[in-house]
Amino acid sequence: MLQNSYAHQLLDGLTKDQLYKYIFSELPENKAYYQKSMNQTVNAVMEHLESRDNPFSGASVQMLKSRFSKVFIDDTSYGSSLHEVLDELKELYLNDAVSFHHRKYVAHLNCPILTPALAAEVIISSLNTSMDTWDQSAGGTLIELQLIDWTLNKIGYPVNSDGIFTSGGTQSNMMGLLLARDHFIHKHYNIDPKLDGLPHDASKFRIFCSEVSHFSLKKNAALLGMGQKSIVAVPVNENFQMDVNALTESIEYERSKGNVPIAVVGTAGTTDFSSIDPLTAIAEVAETYKLWFHVDAAYGGGLMLSDKHSHKLDGIELSDSVTIDYHKTFFQPVSSSGFFMRDKTHVDYIKYHADYLNPKEQEEEGLPNMVKKSIQTTRRFDALKLWMTLRMMGRRKLGQYIDDIILLAQQTALMLRERGKFEVLNQPEISAIVFRYNPLPATKTDLCGVNAHIRKAMFNEGKALIASTKVHDQVYLKFTLLNPLTELSDMEEIAGIIEEHGDHYYRNN
Repeated sequence: MLQNSYAHQLLDGLTKDQLYKYIFSELPENKAYYQKSMNQTVNAVMEHLESRDNPFSGASVQMLKSRFSKVFIDDTSYGSSLHEVLDELKELYLNDAVSFHHRKYVAHLNCPILTPALAAEVIISSLNTSMDTWDQSAGGTLIELQLIDWTLNKIGYPVNSDGIFTSGGTQSNMMGLLLARDHFIHKHYNIDPKLDGLPHDASKFRIFCSEVSHFSLKKNAALLGMGQKSIVAVPVNENFQMDVNALTESIEYERSKGNVPIAVVGTAGTTDFSSIDPLTAIAEVAETYKLWFHVDAAYGGGLMLSDKHSHKLDGIELSDSVTIDYHKTFFQPVSSSGFFMRDKTHVDYIKYHADYLNPKEQEEEGLPNMVKKSIQTTRRFDALKLWMTLRMMGRRKLGQYIDDIILLAQQTALMLRERGKFEVLNQPEISAIVFRYNPLPATKTDLCGVNAHIRKAMFNEGKALIASTKVHDQVYLKFTLLNPLTELSDMEEIAGIIEEHGDHYYRNN
């Protein structure tokens, strides 16, 4: 990066070799500039954190777009100084950025970030290690492998298991469906899908998941050539968990139509309700019908940190593969996620060798081959964030954070019920609560309208941010609690804000 003041003074007098040294940090002046740049940037972030009374400014789309209408990238300029760029960035982004760390941000699955992970981000970006091959990562590979082994142990997988860090739950779920599909094809068809593509029967493949499972399953089924119709939504019980009897009935029904069941997905922490499917019972059904059993624990994976709540994941050890997002309940920056498989030989379904990258001879020599386990090639050293967090804070401290947010969610659900103006749909298994403002249960007057209004009005106001969803085509509000610093008094204030907007709606409509 070129500092503007230096550019005006020195560019014309530098040879090409001197210019390259200047740009790529080989001069003392540029090393000092790096340190100064880090300090200026950290100061800008600190100013942002300290100046925000609310989780959002309330800025409208039109307001933000109008600011960008005055900004353009000048191809003829050497650019501006960092100080000037940061000042501009405050107006364009920082002053109106949504603050996930704020105690009254209770909208989506965005967690506050732990400081050790932020320190790791500086190292990750500055060194720019790529994790695809040993000769690009060295010790970084060993750190990732230790964290994979640590997670496999927490899941309860056997010694022949394996895993890889990924970009997020959608990618991890794709890998689970990909391995399920190709494992089934290898067992039942005389073709190699990597070479020959999919069999004709692939249009009949069926994958079973609860009706409140993550949308990425349908998206990934389409990307994998099986179509969204391959995903069969299984009804849930009153706790929004997959109904195992309905699962068996769904499998039998699809078979009776000539379709081909290949996998079942259990969810450990649904996005809306934080419900956890009965994993042990689902595993028994999967075993009976010889189906691949994948567990989407992107949200609920953090329960393994807790001594008090880890039992809620019982049965996850019986699965064939698991998705875990560290950037949810492990308090890590995006992106930090993982995909894990019970049998490491299944990685052969996605393994490729490139002579310039990971020739077979290197693996025979014992060099770790990470790229064979990933559908990515270039991959950030995201594992360092979790490594530094665990080394500096320890598993028990993180587990206490999980316990705290679960307790707060239970207290909040009780508080909403006791206030008298809310319908609460679920008892949170982790930390999500679905409810709606309804002071007039006898009349049911325009409940969708009032609750949609509340969510929009609160976003435009910015004092507290909540989410909304639909259940049986009805609009509901949602809290997702992931901040251990949020207290019940904060949630009471948010409930009061909701009531104010709801009451105002009824007075004026």
